[in-house]
Amino acid sequence: EGSISIDKHLMEAANLFPYEKVAIYDVSNGERFSTYVIPGGRDSGTICLNGAAARKVSRGDLIIIASYVVVDDAEAAVWSPTSILLDEKNKIKHRSG
Repeated sequence: EGSISIDKHLMEAANLFPYEKVAIYDVSNGERFSTYVIPGGRDSGTICLNGAAARKVSRGDLIIIASYVVVDDAEAAVWSPTSILLDEKNKIKHRSG
């Protein structure tokens, strides 16, 4: 089965939940697909595609992981997205939201 394992610390920083659907955008090769999140080891830096999804991305590719939320007009007026930017070792360089 396809999935993406993400370091638990990174999941918490990005407000991602186990089994949440995410979109994966591979900046290096142009692939775009969706899968779901499973927790990886805390503070491991793990970001690993599993199963069929692993065939779409190569080690070292730059990827964007996006999740989406549906909010009504009132919530949209005060809602702000969470974004984390990682370094080459998958450590948080910047966080907003």
